[in-house]
Amino acid sequence: MAPSLPFLNINTHQRPKLACEIFADRVVSARRPAAKGADQSLQFHTAPLPPGAIAAGLKTPNCVQAAALTEAVRSALDQTEARTRNVTVIVPDATARIFLLDFDSLPSREREALPILRFRLRKLVPFEVDDAAISYQILQQLPAQVRTLVVAMPGPVRAEYESVIRAAGYEPGAMMTSTLASLAALQSTEPALLVNRSGGSITTAIARQDELLLHRTLELPPQPDLLQEELAQSVTVAVAYFEDTMQSIPTSVYYAGPGGAASFAELVQNGDPLAPRIRDLAPAPTHPQLAGLTAGVTGALAS
Repeated sequence: MAPSLPFLNINTHQRPKLACEIFADRVVSARRPAAKGADQSLQFHTAPLPPGAIAAGLKTPNCVQAAALTEAVRSALDQTEARTRNVTVIVPDATARIFLLDFDSLPSREREALPILRFRLRKLVPFEVDDAAISYQILQQLPAQVRTLVVAMPGPVRAEYESVIRAAGYEPGAMMTSTLASLAALQSTEPALLVNRSGGSITTAIARQDELLLHRTLELPPQPDLLQEELAQSVTVAVAYFEDTMQSIPTSVYYAGPGGAASFAELVQNGDPLAPRIRDLAPAPTHPQLAGLTAGVTGALAS
C-alpha cells in the first residue's frame, strides 16, 4: 500500500504493533510480541458490546452507542498492556467500498494519482468522494494496463471511528477493512478463497500470493431462512468463480467470522460430502467466544 496513507497501510514494518477489530457484538484486540526471541503467539482479548451498538455502513452514525463502543475499545486494548498507544483499527467491510480497477496508466506520484482515482470513483460510489478516505495499491503493471486495488470510505464514517479510538485514549495509526486485514493472515502461497462474515454482510475474496483477484461484499437479509440461503449461495458463487479463474476446484475455503468454520460449514453445506472443506483462517483461540473472530487482528499484526 502507499506508505504515506495511514487509512489502509498493509506494509507490516510500518503498521502499529497493536490492533483491534470492531464487531457487531464485541471488540477483539492483541499486540505483537516485542522481542524476537519471545513467544510469538498472539494473546487475544475481548470486550462485549450491547446489542445495536454498531450499525456498519456508508452513512453515519455507525457508532450508534458511541460511549459503549469507546468503553469496549478501551477495555480490550488496555487488557493487552501495550506500551504503544498507536493502534491498527479494523472496521467492518460494510463501511467502505473496495474495487479492482484497470487504468491505461497511473502516475507514480500519489498526489497525481489520487485526483484520477477520485474522478473514477464519482461514478462508482454513493457518497461524496472529495472528502473520502482513499487508499490504493498497484497490483499489476503492464505496458498498457495498470490493475489497482482501490479502497474508499466516506470521510464522516472514518472520522467517527477515529473519534472513538481517541476517546478511548489511543491513536488510530492505520485503518483496515475486515477482509483485507484477514487476507494478510493467509499462510498459503497457493490461490486461496476466503469467506468473511462481518456483521450484516458477507465478503468473498480470492487471493493469489500478493494479488487480489476477487473482492465481493453483499448485505445479508435479517430473516433467518433467507440468511442461510444467501450465505450458501455466496459460497457457491465464489467457488464457481474460483474454478473458472484458477481452472481448478478449491480444496479448502477459509472462513473468518462468528462461530468459526465448523459452525459455518454446518450452516451452508448441509453435510455435502463433495463440498470443499471449510477451515478457520486463523487458529482457533482457547476462548470459545472468539472462534472465527481473530483473523483480522492476526493479519494486521502479521510480520
